Amino acid sequence: MGADSPEGLPGTSSSIYIASPEGDTGKSTIALGALHLLAATGGRVGVFRPISRAASGERDYILELLMEHDSVELSYDECIGVTYEDVHSDPEATLAEIVDRFHAVEEQCDSVLVIGSDFTDVASPSELSFNARIAANLGTPMLLALKAADRSPDEIVSLAEVCLSEIRGEHAQAVALIANRCDPDDLDTIRERLEGTGLPAWALPEDPVLVAPTMNELMTALDGELFSGDRELLDREALSVMVGGMTAEHILERLTDGVAVIAPADRSDVLLALVTANAAQGFPKLSGIILNGGIKPHPMIESLVEGLRPALPIITCEQGTYETARTAAHARGRVGVESVRKIDAALTLMENHVDSDSLLDKLRLSAPTVVTPQMFEYQLVARAKSDRKRIVLPEGTDDRILRASGRLLRRGVADLTLLGNVDEVHSRAQELGIDLSDAEVIDPQKSEHREQFAQTYADLRAHKGVNLDRAHHVISDVSYFGTLMVHAGMVDGMVSGAAHTTAHTIRPAFEIVKTTEGVSTVSSVFFMCLADRVLAYGDCAIVPDPSAEQLADIAISSAATASQFGIEPRVALLSYSTGESGSGADVDKVREATELVRDRDPDLLVEGPIQYDAAVEPSVAKSKMPDSDVAGRATVLVFPDLNTGNNTYKAVQRSAGAVAIGPVLQGLAAPINDLSRGALVSDIVNTVAITAIQAQALADNR
Repeated sequence: MGADSPEGLPGTSSSIYIASPEGDTGKSTIALGALHLLAATGGRVGVFRPISRAASGERDYILELLMEHDSVELSYDECIGVTYEDVHSDPEATLAEIVDRFHAVEEQCDSVLVIGSDFTDVASPSELSFNARIAANLGTPMLLALKAADRSPDEIVSLAEVCLSEIRGEHAQAVALIANRCDPDDLDTIRERLEGTGLPAWALPEDPVLVAPTMNELMTALDGELFSGDRELLDREALSVMVGGMTAEHILERLTDGVAVIAPADRSDVLLALVTANAAQGFPKLSGIILNGGIKPHPMIESLVEGLRPALPIITCEQGTYETARTAAHARGRVGVESVRKIDAALTLMENHVDSDSLLDKLRLSAPTVVTPQMFEYQLVARAKSDRKRIVLPEGTDDRILRASGRLLRRGVADLTLLGNVDEVHSRAQELGIDLSDAEVIDPQKSEHREQFAQTYADLRAHKGVNLDRAHHVISDVSYFGTLMVHAGMVDGMVSGAAHTTAHTIRPAFEIVKTTEGVSTVSSVFFMCLADRVLAYGDCAIVPDPSAEQLADIAISSAATASQFGIEPRVALLSYSTGESGSGADVDKVREATELVRDRDPDLLVEGPIQYDAAVEPSVAKSKMPDSDVAGRATVLVFPDLNTGNNTYKAVQRSAGAVAIGPVLQGLAAPINDLSRGALVSDIVNTVAITAIQAQALADNR
């Protein structure tokens, strides 16, 4: 329904148009949060940019950012309507083109996030009016984003009223307001005043991380180059910029965490003081040093700095002090695809300050008929947040663990304990710009719990000849120390393996926490997130060649794990033949395991032996097992051995573009999970959320 409908108002819609009356509203923050909300609850979600800022071959970084978080396979070009140049040339023709291209996207999606233009002189009388006109023709309700920075609550409300009048004048419909970049002390006042417009309204506080440029962005703005330091730390935000024009001791007095200091390259005293202070305990961690003036430090000073091996980025540029400071002061951070910290900050703001249920109600979204990877991952995080548990991460000095910890803490997913040298952990976290103030950091070598843990381990392993001296040595290992924390109830679960082997992670669990009642086999599942559903694959990581009894254990444990994570368990024990069609030792093992499962859990829907295609494809199941309650609808697929399972999950992951989450360990008496040594930060976040949910279930069953 478009502009020709009564008053131009849309009917039931599964899309939303985010627009603002000016630049620098932080619209991408709101768009990213809204996209995650839609992806978590609305099936296949696409993004559409009616007017792209890109020109002369440039890429639209906001569109690229959002496309990284949508849940459909659309190309960049398909998601763009027209360019600014097109609008200037012929507004009426471009409007028709926008509508056509939008509907081409809409046909492939359950819902579409439309993000309006960015105020670079599009058309008269105002860009907001043109965006409202587009929204009316698309039949899409509008979410109005307002900039609150440097405005009083009265000024924000006045701006909202003017904007709403413009929107109504174009026969579009605004359904909600979000004021962004608010003074944190005025949040409640602004929200209440905006609700006086008759629309639901929310207020987001200003977050310095979202507007701060990274050191890499400063280097680009200054056309500079990296003189020294860790290139990875160029991604850290410069929360403030200071010109170091005074003596070194006075500069040191004024340092704050995350500051970038500008100084002439020939100020050797300042350079050495800053490098030393950044490495010293008790001083703030800088984001970087910018040496201006078009010269390099003296060769002896350069050699001295090189010998100190500072990780702190030191940049050189050609400009003088004034021009360097002016350029740095005007540099603004962008929320781009690689801006992990900014993305986390944006999502946290939306999650903490916007009532998602109320917003979804205004959008009148229909219930999704599919489960996408984004939906599953969103639900993991939401469930973990609902009852926070404490998880120990033994590999506390690994950069990926630290980055994941920052994300988990910022979003309130779990409480964390990190193991490692306390000074090293905090120092590296500060260098990466990660706030660990809400995390507990314990050094196993110095912990007050060493004696208690050594005695516990010696008692548990006395039958293996372990004495107290041996126990003291063993518990120095972070995996053993973390497992003993779980055993003692000091934490609710453990996630390890980013820097250690699977055996190193699970051996302490076998020795200390052991298996849950009624299960003798520790195994694993991978959650395989396909385009439209989530399947559980077991066992793809632990048991090389399970017996029939072990296979039954794996099937029962996998069904329980699937159920725990919202997947209705219909279990298929896989083989190279279906039903009674085949024979041989391998098939007989699967057949025996299936009967054992039925004996142990008569209410569980299980089928086996069955081939993969008959288990998941209804048309094949109809011909091979037409009377089965599982065939063609299986959700839990149990492989006959590790070779088959591991190869299959990797083949599906790579060939079908599935998201594989796991391995999730099962059968242990406490939640302990293993990471791949190639784990990404997102993998660690998901695994911690899974471990927290397992801990919730364990607490509920006690």
